[in-house]
Amino acid sequence: MNLLTRLLVVACLVLPFTACKKEEVPQTQAQAAPPLPTSSEQKDWKPYLEYKITPHMGGITSSPFVYFLPKADSEDFDGKYQRQLEKLQTDLGRGMTEGVMLVFASPAPEKEVEMIEAAFKDVPQGSMKGVKVVFIGTPILGERVKAAVEPAGVNYIFEEAK
Repeated sequence: MNLLTRLLVVACLVLPFTACKKEEVPQTQAQAAPPLPTSSEQKDWKPYLEYKITPHMGGITSSPFVYFLPKADSEDFDGKYQRQLEKLQTDLGRGMTEGVMLVFASPAPEKEVEMIEAAFKDVPQGSMKGVKVVFIGTPILGERVKAAVEPAGVNYIFEEAK
């Protein structure tokens, strides 16, 4: 009887440890990078942009502001450029608070950079602390964007378009 009691006590003590199984960490496969879109359609760029900006979303408190220009040879490009510039200038004029992300990408990257340079020239120095600016393009254009936006105090992030 004494042996049976001891076996029951040992079983009661060991059972919880054997029943608990360490949680297995699910192995996630790395998501394949979507290819750089060749069209001017925003819908074609959406998966690519999501892939590029998702790693930088930490600390962002709202949906990112995405500024996108189509190819320069698209219909009414000049009008689209002007409207996008006015929207960016209006958004910047209202002021951006910490936790906001601005994303710039385009199949017409030269014009996108011109737009950024034009809009940020009037932003007061140091007025956008805590705001992330993500530019997706070439390294050379990325340096121009960096020079244009860093005086505003933003956290500048460059993503190479590839």
